[in-house]
Amino acid sequence: MVFRNVILLISISIVAVAHSYAPAWGFYGHRKINRMAVFTLPETILPLYKKNIEYLTEHAVDPDKRRYATKNEFARHYIDIDHWDTLPFNNVPRLYKDAILKFGSLKGVTDNDTTTIEFSEEYQDNVYQNLLYEYRFDPVIPIDQKSIGNLMDIGGGSYSEVYFDNDIVNYGISPYFLEYFYGRLIYAFKKKDVDQILKVSADIGHYISDAHVPLHTTLNYNGQLTGQIGIHAFWESRLPELYADESYEFIVGRAEYIEDMRTYIWDIIATSHALLPEVLAKELLIKQEFPEDKQFCFDDRLGKTIWTQCPEYSKAYHDSMGDMVESRMQASILAVGSFWYSAWVEAGQPDLEVIENVVLETDQEAKEKLDAATNDGKIYGREHE
Repeated sequence: MVFRNVILLISISIVAVAHSYAPAWGFYGHRKINRMAVFTLPETILPLYKKNIEYLTEHAVDPDKRRYATKNEFARHYIDIDHWDTLPFNNVPRLYKDAILKFGSLKGVTDNDTTTIEFSEEYQDNVYQNLLYEYRFDPVIPIDQKSIGNLMDIGGGSYSEVYFDNDIVNYGISPYFLEYFYGRLIYAFKKKDVDQILKVSADIGHYISDAHVPLHTTLNYNGQLTGQIGIHAFWESRLPELYADESYEFIVGRAEYIEDMRTYIWDIIATSHALLPEVLAKELLIKQEFPEDKQFCFDDRLGKTIWTQCPEYSKAYHDSMGDMVESRMQASILAVGSFWYSAWVEAGQPDLEVIENVVLETDQEAKEKLDAATNDGKIYGREHE
């Protein structure tokens, strides 16, 4: 009997570890959101997207796979906005350049110490454009002392190393990266580059959906600060997988042109973060109502037997939040379609007839490399973004 219990515990541990990482919305959720976003599009651009709906669906999860292959991918999926400020986040610059310069710092290294190199406002634009811009999404930006010496005096070259501590990247850059990627999609439309239109569209759909998740806007991203470890995957993966096909409505209306994209993006972040207290509080209440042996169990889901939250426990948590999970998925779908459509409008509404019959094929070699990194590699950054 003891032996059987030991084996069971080992089995549970293995299954729990194997499924410890779950991407935002899960692979199921991201694919569903990108797929349904196609049906929000107007006839002017629908044919291109509809003919490539399988590509957009399959590649909706590529950004999460890249977290196993690309060192700086992690920061694009979230922003720990409560590290910097509270709602309405007036202390956080909306322009990425301003955020970098406000929260980052120039460092000089000597044999004995690392010091902050102060520089006045008059140098900020030059420092950003000439020294930081190329690697602005990296957490640490090496600086060539000769280059910076041409812009300002840093103490006669007395440092053995100079670098920029780009601290905002350590806490996520989701809204800033979304705006940047939106610009890439506009450019792809202007060039009528079908490969880039579809690749960027698939990726940006993922990042937009991530921004709609409350747990992607907080330092307490996996409940680790409140004794709720595991809530991340519970809210955004387990619940949609259980209830989306059964009861969610995915016809969400027509995509709309977004006139002020930066404000639109930051409104998504603010709305997501405003839901966070309820996400955490309701799970704590349900946890108190259910005995521990009724919270987790083996369950068959998506063709696998997994150790996860029991269906009854999941239903209680899901129902306690009303339609929150469904409404955030719906908002994600509409936002993805609106991003795609707005980029086409901003590009001058190019005639897509010449490319609308193109069906983009998956680069099988690139897919296999990404899948191999996902299956065998170690994730860069934290497990639950």
